[in-house]
Amino acid sequence: MSGLRLENFEMTKKEQLELGLLPEHIAIIMDGNGRWAQKKGNPRVFGHRNAVVAVRDAVEASAELGIKYLTLYAFSTENWNRPRTEVDALMSLLVTTINKETKTLLQNNVRLNAIGDIESLPANVSKNLKAAIKKTSHNTGLCLILALNYSARWEILEAAKKIASDASNGKITPDDINIPVFSNYLSTKNIPDPELLIRTSGEFRISNFLLWQIAYTELYFTPILWPDFRREHLYEAIANYQSRERRFGKTSEQISENINTNS
Repeated sequence: MSGLRLENFEMTKKEQLELGLLPEHIAIIMDGNGRWAQKKGNPRVFGHRNAVVAVRDAVEASAELGIKYLTLYAFSTENWNRPRTEVDALMSLLVTTINKETKTLLQNNVRLNAIGDIESLPANVSKNLKAAIKKTSHNTGLCLILALNYSARWEILEAAKKIASDASNGKITPDDINIPVFSNYLSTKNIPDPELLIRTSGEFRISNFLLWQIAYTELYFTPILWPDFRREHLYEAIANYQSRERRFGKTSEQISENINTNS
């Protein structure tokens, strides 16, 4: 596809979006790096290196649209079980990418954040990540959240431990615990739940990602391998999201009545 045709395709997809109905928060499970590399006869690490282009495209497109939060599942707690060479390469790539992209984040008013067991990451990764978060903390545009050394079960267990500790210290009672209170003990306590979750590579599972937060999230699965993911694919996912009726347990008739009442 020529550059002109691709540009026209992107603009068509982008122009189809209803800007008043954009999701405030999009989460992405970036899957397929290893398979993408193997299809090209290269080691899995080659896919991770080329995935940076997809990350940049997704971030730039989200920022341009006015999306407020973008969470990327970058490294799960289960990923430590991968071959040592791959894990070491991923950690090295994380440091290189964070340092290289911080300037771009600053130029584009993007604020960096992270969720997960950051303290258990290698010292150089944790140090560079925290430095980038601090440097971009005053930005007011898109909030880019990296889920690093993260798993939803770990997050929920950590929240339960904190609640138990506060209960034993008399700071909270069992009757105080409800959904908003529990949510406030999660690492996403200051972040709205995602309205749209995208998973690439054709897999149909959540992989221990934001299990509490995606209770009413719209799920979108695409066969595109993550290194091939571009902004037009993001536009397609958002357009699909906008075509759905979000009922939150209500009936279609109730939703229509609410719309008519508020119009």
